[in-house]
Amino acid sequence: MSASEQSLPKLVSGSIPRHLVGQTLPMVIGVAAIMSIGLVDAYFIGRLGSDALAAISFIFPVSVAITSLGVGIMVGINSVVARALGEGEREQAARRANFGIVFAASCGIAMGIALWSAIDPIFAAMNAPEHLMPLIREYMRPYAAGFPLILVIMGFNGVLRGQGEARRTSTVSIAYAAANWVLDPLLITGAMGVEGYGMAGAAYATVIGWAIGVAVAVWLVRATPLPLDLTLLRNCSLIDPAMAIIRVGLPAAFSNAINPLGLSILTALVAKEGEAAVAGFGAAGRLQSFVIVPLLGLSGAIGAIVGQNWGARRIDRAREAALWAAGFCIVWGLLVAVAMVTAGENFARLFTDDPAVIAEFDRYLEIAAWGYAGFGLLIVGNGIMNAVDKASFALLQSVARVFLVMLPVALLLQPGMGAPAIYTAELAANLFGAVSAAVLVRFIFTRRLPRGAAAGAAR
Repeated sequence: MSASEQSLPKLVSGSIPRHLVGQTLPMVIGVAAIMSIGLVDAYFIGRLGSDALAAISFIFPVSVAITSLGVGIMVGINSVVARALGEGEREQAARRANFGIVFAASCGIAMGIALWSAIDPIFAAMNAPEHLMPLIREYMRPYAAGFPLILVIMGFNGVLRGQGEARRTSTVSIAYAAANWVLDPLLITGAMGVEGYGMAGAAYATVIGWAIGVAVAVWLVRATPLPLDLTLLRNCSLIDPAMAIIRVGLPAAFSNAINPLGLSILTALVAKEGEAAVAGFGAAGRLQSFVIVPLLGLSGAIGAIVGQNWGARRIDRAREAALWAAGFCIVWGLLVAVAMVTAGENFARLFTDDPAVIAEFDRYLEIAAWGYAGFGLLIVGNGIMNAVDKASFALLQSVARVFLVMLPVALLLQPGMGAPAIYTAELAANLFGAVSAAVLVRFIFTRRLPRGAAAGAAR
């Protein structure tokens, strides 16, 4: 290997399938750890009663939506760091990395304050029953107070992902998830002589886990080529890193938030069908979030691979990564759908013994599970578009998916079908997402190549 090849970022040379596996597997472990928090929360909160389970079903889409805004910031940091490294601009990458962490922390503080102030209006808009509001407030107030911590974690993870350090990213996620696993039974229901705090205990466990994750992230980033060094931000213009991150991060944030926003609206529509429908819909959503973990891991891994190769003008390698990723989404999505439809009632009994909730849980999976493959293509496509500085494409796609497909289908069908109309709307939205993602990514790779791409592709 020549000296020039040795200086290249790690993902610009070598086997694309090997990079996909090497970057995705740690991401899968990390995402699984994060998703397990929701399952463990739902299990112990379910022991508090059906009201608590219904309350967390309202909370879940809101927490996903606001966290997705933070994910957009992480995606922006990942994108600008990966492309700067691919272009050989290491100093620029370092400045952008350190600015990104500060930027993420600042956004976290602002978002936490806004969330605390808007708890009642948000859940009133979702048609949350008045008798559930005390439970919702118990959870959301400490959650909002600790929210800046998760944004700091996302800032560090964006820096690690952009460098192709998927294993370190996974370690951060496992650290705060493991803390949550241990703390949930202690702080929710009580154990070993410790009195539980109910719904608030679930939030306390989450916030403490985030604090541990920040400490682990600070320690891990020190051993990378782009360590934490805030002195790099002195005597230099902050406009360049700010605009670079915002240009990707802002559309990516809204793009990521629109999908759970659509879920929040669907939850409000399901609420019209009764609390059993809400509980079944929410619990099935938690299970669904877990089984699509490999797709989420792949969508997180694809950004660094495509971004570094795009920055290095190696477009053939970026295209190859997209094709391999799409194939995996289709195969995994269909296999999981068959499993979920076949064993829906058995999975439901892990969460509740209520026959009405079990029936709604199973009904949801029978319809919505067939959209898993489409959802995978959607989120992987979004990851690719964000990586190549086309985040606005991903945003437009997400807006169309929710407001032109999901909501119209739900509103049109609900009067005659009830809750199954909402599940059908989700399926339709995911199928639309798959087709639109394929069209947009193909357009980007064939019609919007960066200057010099053709020469780079031939290397």
